[in-house]
Amino acid sequence: MSSDPAPYAPRKILITGAAGFIASHVTRRLIKDYPDYKIVALDKLDYCSNLKNLATCRGSPNFKFVKGDIAYADLVNHLLIAEDIDTIMHFAAQTHVDNSFGNSFEFTTNNIYGTHVLLEACKVTKKIKRFIHVSTDEVYGETDMETDIGNPEASQLLPTNPYSATKAGAEMLVMAYHRSYGLPIITTRGNNVYGPNQYPEKLIPKFILLALRGEQLPIHGDGSNVRSFLYCEDVAEAFDVILHKGAIGHVYNIGTKKERRVLDVAEDICKLYGLDPEKSINYVQDRPFNDHRYFLDDQKLKKLGWQESTPWEEGLKMTMEWYTKNPDWWDDVSAALHPHPRLSMIAQSNDDSWFSQKGLISDAKEAGKSDGSSGLKFLIYGKTGWIGGLLGKLCKDGDIAFEYGQGRLEDRKSILKDIKKVNPTHVFNAAGITGRPNVDWCESHKVETIRTNVVGTLTLADVCKEHNLLMMNFATGCIFEYDQDHQEGSGIGFKEEDKPNFTGSFYSKTKAMVEELLREYENVCTLRVRMPISSDLSNPRNFITKITRYDKVVNIPNSMTVLDELLPISIEMAKRNCRGIWNFTNPGVVSHNEILEMHRDYIDPEFKWMNFDLEEQAKVIVAPRSNNELDGTKLKDEFPEMLSIKESILEYVFKPNKKT
Repeated sequence: MSSDPAPYAPRKILITGAAGFIASHVTRRLIKDYPDYKIVALDKLDYCSNLKNLATCRGSPNFKFVKGDIAYADLVNHLLIAEDIDTIMHFAAQTHVDNSFGNSFEFTTNNIYGTHVLLEACKVTKKIKRFIHVSTDEVYGETDMETDIGNPEASQLLPTNPYSATKAGAEMLVMAYHRSYGLPIITTRGNNVYGPNQYPEKLIPKFILLALRGEQLPIHGDGSNVRSFLYCEDVAEAFDVILHKGAIGHVYNIGTKKERRVLDVAEDICKLYGLDPEKSINYVQDRPFNDHRYFLDDQKLKKLGWQESTPWEEGLKMTMEWYTKNPDWWDDVSAALHPHPRLSMIAQSNDDSWFSQKGLISDAKEAGKSDGSSGLKFLIYGKTGWIGGLLGKLCKDGDIAFEYGQGRLEDRKSILKDIKKVNPTHVFNAAGITGRPNVDWCESHKVETIRTNVVGTLTLADVCKEHNLLMMNFATGCIFEYDQDHQEGSGIGFKEEDKPNFTGSFYSKTKAMVEELLREYENVCTLRVRMPISSDLSNPRNFITKITRYDKVVNIPNSMTVLDELLPISIEMAKRNCRGIWNFTNPGVVSHNEILEMHRDYIDPEFKWMNFDLEEQAKVIVAPRSNNELDGTKLKDEFPEMLSIKESILEYVFKPNKKT
């Protein structure tokens, strides 16, 4: 007998933004498949909505259309009560990224304030049993090109443009209303969607209509940006599944593992229309910031029974046929077919590329590049990671030319392509899997962890050796634990030549394995980082930030790495051609309580915390954690000015952030 809960059965559903692209497909599906459901479609009929999208619904007895704006609280409250709504599917939003660069305030009004009005109405009326909030994959920010692992639902939100920032802001409100008022919230985050009825400001319908008109297809930048595309009917089915089977308080990614470059999409459309891509594609100015890749982990939704079913080739052909038959579905769309929205062009003066085209500045502004007067050029892997991002900033500040690698570490050909393109003097590897949100994740994703931490790192080291390049490899010191010869409090730390003795977590196993193999590569400098700390106390990856947010902490002295002091040292080590293994920590140890005492003294005098022992900790984690002291003599001898861990934390973290 199944223990699964009975599917949720709504009675009356309010669908916001129902005349838009995705929502109209969901509306039509629900009207057709669930005649007992009453559907109230709310839409203000903005430029990208069209009542024609709901034409097949209008004769159905279980359908009602209301023209109105979700930002009008009186209207929303009236609808919830008068129509006896028990379920909301909230699609209404401004969604076009290009427009957000030129008219961001409208995105704030629609996406954040509009959502807030809906939530408040739900709180006041107390009638809603399900509130499905439709968000986007863009709230996660850019995904590493090197990884095969998509962002799971627990990933940190790191939006990079005004549109995704407003969607992330709306999500924070949704989460707050769930926690504070118990609203029955479910959130979805989806990849790009395509298909019939989509307003042609978006990539695929824009390219199709331009191809129909015999005009060139504009590509932002070089077309290497990667996107995942889902056919609209598959997405409508996903919302059907989430509506009926989704768990309250949960987030569900709606994604696909099938990725395509923007250039590939343009070439596929050219092929369908028999056009020559060389003549039909026009490379235009890129966006002010254009995420290179979004990639989702969709396993959670698949466990509910959903599966993508429309192949790319079939979906693209059906989409092309629909637009060919309905070229005038909207009125004049010439402005939408322009490479950039008109409002975005007005605001272009803030974009360095515009100044460059006008001859007002040099073309050296490309992300991460300086004039290279230092004679160095670094190729850095791990662009979206914490250490990788900090390295890039240090290079900019230090006038060191650098570029981020685009290839995946386990893909030898893509690494070779990077090296050929960049022609670096040194390679820095700050890419790797530590787990999302922590190392427990690696216990259930062992193959992915091996692929990046072992296969990828070894592949990069081997390619660097072939090209006589020094590889600075950011590794971990979490491969040791206190033992009989290195007891807690003894002051005797593990040295660089010591063999790892901690195998409590799969993450540590992979790191110990690859470190041992890298000993055979004399071109590698391995830096054992531990419990990294920085002056950015808002960063959730910062060890100090983590433990100040825990309900309870253990209190064990450990070696740690203050990035503000040691990352510049890593660059100096590259200049000095340092090789082999280095304990990359500040000398000495510091305990959790000692750090929290500093936090109390410098940041928050009211701060309090509780301790628990390792046995209690084991009950709330999957994999054991490493605790150890690393011997810092080797690094200290090379850099005598380096501060002890306690001194460094005070000087680089707490004194600059002092509030008390």
